[in-house]
Amino acid sequence: MQRHFRARRLQVGVLALLAGACAATAAADDTVRRTASPSTDRVDDTGLRAASLGVVRVDGAAPTSLPSRIPTTMEGVSGEDIARDINATDAEDALKYLPSLLVRKRYIGDYNHAVLSTRASGTGNSARSLVYADGILLSNLLGNGATFAPRWGLVSPEEISRVDVMYGPFSAAYPGNAVGAVVDYQTRMPTRFEAHARVGYSHQPDGLYGARRSYDAKQASASIGSADGAFAWWLHAGRTDSEGQPQTFATRSVSSSAANPAAPTVTGAVPGLNRTNQPWLLLGSGTQYDTVQDQAKLKLAYELAPGLRALYVFGLWSNRSDGHSRSFLTDASGLPVDHRYGGGLTQPVNIDGQSYTLAASDFPQTRDELEHRMHALSLKRRVSDGLGWELSGSVYDYLADRSRAYAPTQKASDGGRLTDQAGTGWNTLSAKLTWTPAGSDHAIDAGLSQERYQLRTRVSALSDWRWGAAGAQTSRFEGDTRVGAVFAQDAWSFAPDWTAVLGLRGERWQAFDGLTQAAADATPHRHEDRARTAWSPKAALSYGLSEHWVLKASTGRAVRFPTVSELFQGGFDPAGNFINSNPLLKPERSWTSELSAEWTGRGRDSLRITLFHEDSRDALYSQINPGVSTSTSTVQNIDHVRTRGVEFSGTATLPQRVTLTGSLTFADSIILANSGYAVAPGDTIGKWQPRVPRWRATLLAQWQARDDLSLSLGARYSGKQFSTLDNSDVNGFAYMAAGKYFTVDTRAQWKIDRQWTLAAGVDNLNNYRYWNFHPYPGRTFQVEARWDY
Repeated sequence: MQRHFRARRLQVGVLALLAGACAATAAADDTVRRTASPSTDRVDDTGLRAASLGVVRVDGAAPTSLPSRIPTTMEGVSGEDIARDINATDAEDALKYLPSLLVRKRYIGDYNHAVLSTRASGTGNSARSLVYADGILLSNLLGNGATFAPRWGLVSPEEISRVDVMYGPFSAAYPGNAVGAVVDYQTRMPTRFEAHARVGYSHQPDGLYGARRSYDAKQASASIGSADGAFAWWLHAGRTDSEGQPQTFATRSVSSSAANPAAPTVTGAVPGLNRTNQPWLLLGSGTQYDTVQDQAKLKLAYELAPGLRALYVFGLWSNRSDGHSRSFLTDASGLPVDHRYGGGLTQPVNIDGQSYTLAASDFPQTRDELEHRMHALSLKRRVSDGLGWELSGSVYDYLADRSRAYAPTQKASDGGRLTDQAGTGWNTLSAKLTWTPAGSDHAIDAGLSQERYQLRTRVSALSDWRWGAAGAQTSRFEGDTRVGAVFAQDAWSFAPDWTAVLGLRGERWQAFDGLTQAAADATPHRHEDRARTAWSPKAALSYGLSEHWVLKASTGRAVRFPTVSELFQGGFDPAGNFINSNPLLKPERSWTSELSAEWTGRGRDSLRITLFHEDSRDALYSQINPGVSTSTSTVQNIDHVRTRGVEFSGTATLPQRVTLTGSLTFADSIILANSGYAVAPGDTIGKWQPRVPRWRATLLAQWQARDDLSLSLGARYSGKQFSTLDNSDVNGFAYMAAGKYFTVDTRAQWKIDRQWTLAAGVDNLNNYRYWNFHPYPGRTFQVEARWDY
């Protein structure tokens, strides 16, 4: 605990030092005013104009913060295109039509399952990608999985200037979590006084399993900002009030037990097939969230001298969600029947002449109350006279993070469980240098960084699950991880039309202060501190065949260290064994390579063909650990996973002001070796990696019908996939399965005048029913109005 406070004081001290450096520089040159706006200069990250070789192509006004000198696959979309073509209710919607990307967004405002998946990583691998906003880490690297989604709520769709994606771990500036992709949101800063307001409404009629209901979402936001000389500021506030469709269901395999004469006969159970194609009954729904989210953000920028800029960002995000459940069952009088029907904790019932028993776990009820805070400060000098540098730091704190769940006992019929994660969070520090020696063909980047992740979880009993104070502690999980890194990278234009990039990243990973405690433990169990060092080389090469064609080749090693939750956030079986997590995990090691040919034509016309290959050792997945339990899954290392495939991406401008953008990806991702198993030894070898489909495709058609009216039609396809390591979930159209999908989206935007804009659209127009363990949204109608000054 003392280490925690010392680290926090150090973090605050460094941020204060940065602030002091800003103030000192301002005092030395308080007459300096901005000579150019960073949001409009079309330059790369060296401060130089983009090379004619075409290493990276950026459409729109704002430059990307990604390392544009690396000749590897990058895709992007501008804020203008997002507003015009995409029904973007949340920041992650901006990625909807980019190649090989999927965000597992289950409803508007999804805060705990909206995980990003990439070419060779499924939606269960949240720690295999990185998401930033203005260089600030939004990825939740406290863990790996569905509940560790990036903090999308700290970016509103209307403040996005552009989004760029770098595919693969080819920049030494990023940690091994970049193995899948690096996503960077650039948000707007004003160059004059401006104000904006937006209101939106969404409506989703839903009839899954015959339960006909509608789920609506309402959104409102406002922002204001200005720039005066060297100073610019931006203030944004927004609220989302949404209802999501049910995410879980009470199920039973078809019973062979004779009817219980003392139990009521009920109707309403829905017959179906589970993910292994076995018959089952669905008895009710759960985890139907009513969510209210509030977001506020303040950005302050000051140009201390020409090319020297200080930026401070404060973000506050709060979330309250109530998760409801509902029984499908009714008695002869039409009254609903659940586990409380007879006044006890369980309820026997008869369905179609067979006996079943309902339990409290069939009808979950939850209440989440979260308040998170972010601070970030950076001081950046753009490249001038061959030299540029940047100092930055950020803090992300769980000020409050309480999850209440209904869990009755004989002594407390309204009892429950409280999971409190206050004190959890992360902080980052980095220093970067760019040097372009005069008269040289080299551009050198180097830097130092440190990231620290802190887990603080306490689980307590509640006598009243809704309002009760924390009672006896039932379990406790704590621990820290820290990664210190150094990197260097050289981009060398060694001949006309040729560029080579060589990089090396060194990382020192530490896990310490690990602690787990069960209810029966008088004292906590403290886990041994661990440390590992890893070196990750990178290399890339590009050759300009002609004015229009470029060839690119990239390769890089990535080491993805275990997260603090994979190590220490778990559970206990009835015997008191620590399960679900593993303090002795090895890091995941991957080699990723790609070869691309890119054609750039007039305007936006372009075509890219990319062959990619990834070889991963000790991949981190949850599976049976025979040494601990043969019935409970624990995070384990899978010996060898290989992915190889091809990706096509292109844009074509057609007559009548029509633009087509599309992509097609084939990925063959196979488990080649695994000492663990799902059910029996060897049952996962040769099987597909979970949630990585063979085929994916996107197509977006945009028609500028008039100067003030635009129409868009989009389509997304994903082929067959599996959720389990042994691929036993052969039925992809069932609860807990992952299946294929084909959805069509539409949008119309009408600019009434310079200030007012109306838009309307439909997501999943064809109402395709598809699953990724939970059901995705059905047909959803959306309208919005924007006012801009």
